[in-house]
Amino acid sequence: MTKIDPIIAVKDVEASSKWYQSVFGCRRTHGGNDFAVLVSDNDDILICLHKWGEHQHPTMTNPNTTPGNGLILYFRTENMNTIRLNVEKIGTPVEEDIHLNPNSTKMEFSLRDPDGYYLTISEFHKYEG
Repeated sequence: MTKIDPIIAVKDVEASSKWYQSVFGCRRTHGGNDFAVLVSDNDDILICLHKWGEHQHPTMTNPNTTPGNGLILYFRTENMNTIRLNVEKIGTPVEEDIHLNPNSTKMEFSLRDPDGYYLTISEFHKYEG
């Protein structure tokens, strides 16, 4: 089995952790001031947060780099409408509201996290074709 645990560099691990927990209803299982692992209710890793400049990772040394250039954090979920309501509750602006993506033929919406990473939240689906 192979799985991916996405790690993104953030300015404030605690603040970003709280934001992701508020949006996705996930929980933090590991970390300190420099690192956090956020998991879903079935203990699957949702995302990991790493403080800029810590531990000498080559792509996480310069906090002045535009976060997420060339990256979309794409979440497939059965809870899209709940997540959209959570986003509204915490007052995070939405880049694109819920709409039908003509390429995937799935409903989705997009926003940015506190560090500027672009997130797309899509209704759950399996890739076909």
